[in-house]
Amino acid sequence: MSNVLEFSPVDLSKIELLQLYRAMLKPRLIEEKMLVLLRQGKVSKWFSGIGQEAIAVGVTMALNNDEYILPMHRNLGVFTTRNVPLFRLFCQWQGKASGFTKGRDRSFHFGSQEHKIIGMISHLGPQLGVADGIALASKLKQLNTVTAVFTGEGGTSEGDFHEALNIASVWQLPVLFCIENNGYGLSTPVKEQYNCEHLADRAVGYGMESHVIDGNNIVEVYTKMKLIAQDVRTNPRPVLIEFKTFRMRGHEEASGIKYVPADLLEFWKTKDPIENFKQFLSLNGMLSEEEEELLRYEISAEIESAYSDASKELPITPDLRSELNDVYKPFMYEVFEKNEDIKEIRFVDAVSEALKQSMERHENLIFMGQDIAEYGGVFKISEGFVEAFGKGRVRNTPICESGIIETAMGLTICNMKSVVEMQFSDFVSSGFNPIVNYLAKSYYRWRQSADVVIRMPCGGGVAAGPFHSQTNEAWFTKTPGLKVVYPAFPVDAKGLLNTAINDPNPVMFFEHKALYRTVKQEVPTGYYTIPFGKAAHIRKGEEITIITYGAAVHWALEVLDKHTEIQADLIDLRTLQPLDETTIYNSIKKTGKAIILQEDSLFGGIGSDISALIMEQCFKYLDAPVIRVGSLDTPIPFINQLEDQYLAKSRFEEALLNLVNY
Repeated sequence: MSNVLEFSPVDLSKIELLQLYRAMLKPRLIEEKMLVLLRQGKVSKWFSGIGQEAIAVGVTMALNNDEYILPMHRNLGVFTTRNVPLFRLFCQWQGKASGFTKGRDRSFHFGSQEHKIIGMISHLGPQLGVADGIALASKLKQLNTVTAVFTGEGGTSEGDFHEALNIASVWQLPVLFCIENNGYGLSTPVKEQYNCEHLADRAVGYGMESHVIDGNNIVEVYTKMKLIAQDVRTNPRPVLIEFKTFRMRGHEEASGIKYVPADLLEFWKTKDPIENFKQFLSLNGMLSEEEEELLRYEISAEIESAYSDASKELPITPDLRSELNDVYKPFMYEVFEKNEDIKEIRFVDAVSEALKQSMERHENLIFMGQDIAEYGGVFKISEGFVEAFGKGRVRNTPICESGIIETAMGLTICNMKSVVEMQFSDFVSSGFNPIVNYLAKSYYRWRQSADVVIRMPCGGGVAAGPFHSQTNEAWFTKTPGLKVVYPAFPVDAKGLLNTAINDPNPVMFFEHKALYRTVKQEVPTGYYTIPFGKAAHIRKGEEITIITYGAAVHWALEVLDKHTEIQADLIDLRTLQPLDETTIYNSIKKTGKAIILQEDSLFGGIGSDISALIMEQCFKYLDAPVIRVGSLDTPIPFINQLEDQYLAKSRFEEALLNLVNY
């Protein structure tokens, strides 16, 4: 074939040009091997990047080895250029123990801190915000590094793309946003995905620099990206780069390419990055046919050796203990005892004290949220924090829950801690995906912890209506990988929040708004911790067990104060995940009766699971049915009369008396 692409290798030596060629050829030959294995049924799925090698290779070679790259599933060249061992890659693709995920996730859904590669998840958008967090860590530490993150043109339609670019622009983060525009999102052509000539044109809306680069021209990709990266290191800012290329095979092999016009495929076939560059090197006397054959032989031999070794490894033997133990990163709880100096403070003050003392203790802790800096947050929890810790660590964010949670994940990848404040817990729905699919699953998948606490001001009784009053803990208690904390008293709020920040796992920390300024308690003034998974016995009795948490603890106390004749074991769970099952079971074995009170709507709440556990573990000790009391199965209404009717509080007294008299 004749050269279709024009190469201008200014200032590139023969050695560098040959390195570029070898770096592209290696993933191509691996892919050809994978297609054979796929047809033989020896691997289950493959997302081909054939024809797009110049982008992954050029970007990776333009960066320093200590700079993070967040690739997609067509960026095999990132992994090979960073010298990830082929043996481990083949084990990964075959779901074997020597892969990166122990068979728990497939293809490129993993990362490697050793190689500064952070893999994708199937939800395409979150890694863009994660790149923001990595770049923020670099900027705060003054490392003068850049972060490169990939997405396809299809991923640019997701809200995460907008949020990530906006955050990066507002904070001037050194991120290279790399769009691989390969013509199709699965089968959907670009004309049905966006309505502008170049996706790079969107950059102007973010006040951001942009470039359009021929993604099949390895010299252009490498030289331009190297210049951009060098400049961004000294002048930190985000840059949007659109690489024009084409996907020569199906979205994944099973989907095929029948929807692609034959003439379009033929056109892009002539622009093959490897064939064109080989012709250029040959015509310029830098690569003979014999040298090229030897190069292919050497790479193929390496591939065959790695595959052979991987094939010899036995399939994974399921280990139940390992599976369960790897959901959370091991956390060695450190006891900090309460000091004797105490002061009566409100619930809101206890949260503020914990956050402040934790920021003093952890210099790598970043606090982010809407209006939390100079304004101090809508509940004034962080008032004065900017003066104490500076705007680098106390960061106002745009209204972008998803992007900020992803940014927090990026910070933890760089060994930093973060606390993210949801202005109201209701708004977490806008950041749901990165919590349940990225933070919660990261350690289980490839042993990358998510050292993030998400504070959740929640709950009703304040006449705030359907979107500022929910208590939505059940959204998260069913998600393995998350810890869920829900204190009812100031002492617990302070100690548990300190523990949450110490814990390297993602923690959803619920704070009931109605308790903020109505509940006071004598609280130790110093720093202390309270362990997770240990319920509090608020009252002890032999007649009935009341299991509850959050504001509902106070509802139960009101009823018990009214009915002093009832001898109840009142259990405040304090943490919902982990759950103190032992305390629950021991109480029921003593009382024989159990009532579970939750503020959340009754159906699907955690009370249902606790009830099921009691039936399974304590059935022979029960003298009556387990009773659940929850709020109505409706959205929470605004006006007081309707809200009072909605809340479980209005039905608890009657239910308790009925069970006592059963």
